[in-house]
Amino acid sequence: MSEHLYTPMTPELLCSNIEDSLTFYTNILGFSIQYARPENGFAMLERQGSRIMLDEFEPDSSRSWIAAPLEKPFGRGINLQIETKSVDDLYACVQEANAQIFLPIEEKWYRADDIEVGTRQFIVMDPDGYMLRFFEDLGERPYIRQ
Repeated sequence: MSEHLYTPMTPELLCSNIEDSLTFYTNILGFSIQYARPENGFAMLERQGSRIMLDEFEPDSSRSWIAAPLEKPFGRGINLQIETKSVDDLYACVQEANAQIFLPIEEKWYRADDIEVGTRQFIVMDPDGYMLRFFEDLGERPYIRQ
């Protein structure tokens, strides 16, 4: 398989309805389908170099890799940070679609040793409750101890 289909880490998200998830990821968030196996309820998605695999949950399948009972929201305790260009435009699309916004858009600076790294970010929840934190890089600045 082509090397361009892989990234060092690609999360695979179980979904309750592959068509609903594909509509959300492609029509609202701007992901494209890199390849799909509709007969298996699977799709590999890509957006500006970030990849996510979607896999429709089949409770009776021997290939359903779950460690405990699956209850919505599926994404409890995790958010996926995804870098994007023009985060404000994407946020407007999410608002227009009435998607579930978990964290409204904000500017946030995080300390990383002796510097701070800035992001403009928001979190939206997908149809199964996975939190997607889209951010635009604001650069670095010196960290000043308070």
